[in-house]
Amino acid sequence: MKNNRIHLLWFRQDLRLVDNPALKAAVESGSLLPIYILDDVNAGACKMGAASRVWLQHSLSALNQSLDGKLQFFRGDARQVIAELVDSLPLDAVFWNRCYEPWRIERDAQIKADLGALNIEVRSFNGSLLWEPWTVLKKDGTPYRVFTPYYQKGCLSQPSPRQPLPQPGKLRIHQSSVDGSLPLQALDLLPAKDWHQSLNETREIGEAAAHGKLAAFCQDALNNYRQGRDFPALDATSRLSPHLHFGELSPQQAWHRVENAAMDVGGDGPAHFLREIAWREFSYHLLYHFPALPEQNFNSRFDAFQWLEDESKLQRWQQGNTGFPIVDAGLRELWQTGYMHNRVRMIVASFLIKNMLLHWRVGAAWFWDCLFDADLASNSASWQWCAGSGADASPYFRIFNPVLQSEKFDPQGEYLIRYCPELTGLPVRYRHKPWEASPETLMAAGVRLGVDYPRPILDLKVTRERALARFKALA
Repeated sequence: MKNNRIHLLWFRQDLRLVDNPALKAAVESGSLLPIYILDDVNAGACKMGAASRVWLQHSLSALNQSLDGKLQFFRGDARQVIAELVDSLPLDAVFWNRCYEPWRIERDAQIKADLGALNIEVRSFNGSLLWEPWTVLKKDGTPYRVFTPYYQKGCLSQPSPRQPLPQPGKLRIHQSSVDGSLPLQALDLLPAKDWHQSLNETREIGEAAAHGKLAAFCQDALNNYRQGRDFPALDATSRLSPHLHFGELSPQQAWHRVENAAMDVGGDGPAHFLREIAWREFSYHLLYHFPALPEQNFNSRFDAFQWLEDESKLQRWQQGNTGFPIVDAGLRELWQTGYMHNRVRMIVASFLIKNMLLHWRVGAAWFWDCLFDADLASNSASWQWCAGSGADASPYFRIFNPVLQSEKFDPQGEYLIRYCPELTGLPVRYRHKPWEASPETLMAAGVRLGVDYPRPILDLKVTRERALARFKALA
C-alpha cells in the first residue's frame, strides 16, 4: 500500500533539523529513512582530511541524537549504496540538499539518472547557499570573476535570502535497521593516534553548538567585527565556518540573525560580516562555473611560473618552525586547534607562496588536512587569491611582510606567545623578530636561537626580490 512506502532522506552537508529544506519536504511526504553515506570512493583526491573527519564524527553523533538514534550510516560508493537500498526497500522517493563540488555534482547526476530509470522520484533542494551559482550571472549570461560586482550587482539585485524554515514537527522515521548499515564508529572517522583529543577540548560541535556560537557572536563581537577581526589575539571572529561547511547552521540563519541584530548593534560590523558570507558564496560560484579551480591556475598566465620544490623547508613551514613568529604561531595554532585566524592565514600563505616560492597547491593540501572548516570552494579560491593566480586575486606583488603584519595586528605579541611560548620572556619589540635581539637580551629571556626557537629560514628582502623577478618573467 502507498502508506507503507518509504522516503529516503540523504544527509550530506546539511547536518541539522532546523532550516533543512530536504527534511521538511520528506517529512511532509510521509515516513522517512534518514541516512548518511561516507563516500570516499567518488571523492577520490577530494576526500575529507583528518581534521574534518574528527569534526564530522561529532557532528554526526549530535545529529543522530537529535533523531533519537535513528540515523543510519553507510560507507562506500553512494551510487551503489543507494542502488542496494532501492533493491531492498519499498522506496518512493529520495530527498537531498544539493552539494556543489564537481565530483558530487557528477555523482549525484548519475544517481538521479539511475533512480529516474526506476521511476523513483528525486527531489533536491538548496540547503547550503543563499544564491544558487547559476542564478547570479552577468547581463550577458556569463559568471562573475570579480567579487564586488558579483555581490553588489549580482547578489543584492536578487530576491533577499529566504527566511529560515522551522524544525518539522513529529518525524515518522522508518524503525528497523537496514541491511548494510553500520554503527557510527565503523566509519573510522577518528585517527588511530590520539592527537585529536586536544582538538575536541576546544570545540563544541553540532547544531545546538552552532546556534549558541552565532548568538554569542551577535551579542559580543558583531559590533566591533570589522576592526577586531584583523587582530588574532582577540576573540573577535564568528568561528562559524565549520558549522556552515557541515551544515549545522545554514547561511540563511546566519544572514537573518545578523540582519536582525544590526538594529541593536549599529555600526558597520553587521554589513561587513554579511559581505564575508557573500565571499563564501563567491567561492562556490567560482567552483561551480570553473570546476578545475582546485587544481589549475584560474589565471593561466601562472602556468609558466617557476616554483621551487623543497620538502625540508615545507616541513618546517607545516610544523611552525620557520623562525618567523607570526608564521609559526599560525601554523602551530592550526595543528593544535584545527583552526587558524583569517588574517594569519593570509600571512602564512603569502610566506609559503612568495617568500618560499612553493606552489599554492601544497599549502592548500596542508590546510585541507588540518582545518576543521576545510571547504573545497573556499580553500581553493582563497589560496589562489593569495597566490595572485585566482579570480579577483590579490596582486602577486602584494607580498605580506610577516614582521610588519605581526607588529601591526598583534602589537603586544599576545597571539605570538600563545603558540610560541618560548618567546614569552623577550621584550615585546623582539617577540616579532627575535633575531634582532642582542645576545644579552636573548640570554635574559632564556632563548637560544637555533635551539629554543629556530633561526629565520630565509631572508625576507632577498626572497621578496626573487619572487618579484619571477613574476615579471611571466610577462
